[in-house]
Amino acid sequence: MTAVQRVAIAGAGVAGLASAIFLARAGVDVDVFDAQPSLPTRGSGITLQGNALRVFDELGVWDEVAAAGKAFEGLNLRAPGPGAPVVAALPDLKTGGPDYPSTMGMSRPDLARILLAAAEKNGAHVHFGRRVTGVEQSDAGVELTVDGESAGVFDLLIGADGLHSTVREIIGIRVVPEQTGMGIWRTFVSLPADVDRSELYYGGPMYIAGYTPTGDDTMYAFLVEKAEDRSGVSPEDARRIMVEQSRAYDGPWNSIRADIEAGADANYTWFTRHLVDAPWNRGRAVVIGDAAHSCPPTIAQGAAQGLEDAAVLTELLVNRDAVDPALWDEFHDRRIARASAIVDASVQLGQWQLDGVRDADMGGLMFRVAQLTAARA
Repeated sequence: MTAVQRVAIAGAGVAGLASAIFLARAGVDVDVFDAQPSLPTRGSGITLQGNALRVFDELGVWDEVAAAGKAFEGLNLRAPGPGAPVVAALPDLKTGGPDYPSTMGMSRPDLARILLAAAEKNGAHVHFGRRVTGVEQSDAGVELTVDGESAGVFDLLIGADGLHSTVREIIGIRVVPEQTGMGIWRTFVSLPADVDRSELYYGGPMYIAGYTPTGDDTMYAFLVEKAEDRSGVSPEDARRIMVEQSRAYDGPWNSIRADIEAGADANYTWFTRHLVDAPWNRGRAVVIGDAAHSCPPTIAQGAAQGLEDAAVLTELLVNRDAVDPALWDEFHDRRIARASAIVDASVQLGQWQLDGVRDADMGGLMFRVAQLTAARA
């Protein structure tokens, strides 16, 4: 018998839909409420490490993910300037184990589509255009208010509603994301013939310039700069800024610039960090994924950590008889130290660049994170 029979999930992102799949597959009645009118159909790419791929296999969607994305091994470092020569080819540790690639890139909308289809196939009810607006807890469970009206009583509410989580605020967790001092331009473009893995450029006018293949003919590219207020920038100006800021980078960046000039979108966001200290729950409501922790994408572990949150939480809910202090203690023991280490390491990599530290042990830090994530959560 599971610890829950009826669960509400706020947020149809990676962590929310993964939770829905795991629970629905175990026979739990699941309702997912997402404030957006539908799944996004446009967006950039996402880099997924092996520990994320392992969870996709546990979810039963690995074949679809593998077909939709681009798997690769290793990471190239290029120098800025004429020719953009490759100065190092670094191996990757297979954090998911030998059965999975070390890394995969894919389109965010494609990943969302795959997870939504799996959630609905397993029996979860996903409601778009529905915002959680209230939570009232009692001995009977959690009465959920959606768009000002009662949506019923649930055994548990999972707040997987992202960086600016409504659930986090409603249940009284006052932690909010803070910017780290960096901002990132992203674009989704065609894949140049000479790119078969992620490549990063350190040096030049940007802190980082890079790109990751997301399919046989697509990739996403990015530029990391000192954080600026770009809120009023028009789409045309965004493309112009990204083109101009990338001119110091040669090689495949010539193709990227051509795509941006031809109309590829350029989007801008700030790097943020936050971590909710234990407990992540307030009674029978809990936050996971970006609602509980966020970090810069310098180690590409954001989605993976949300997937691990979902896997651990649902494992406990499916294999326990009650939602009790022992369940929450084990959940927090297995998740908070690991999430904290990822947040700290991701922020440290950026801070070294902000501070101009030339002898920082970036490779050593990334290897230690890879060793950590290779162990099961």
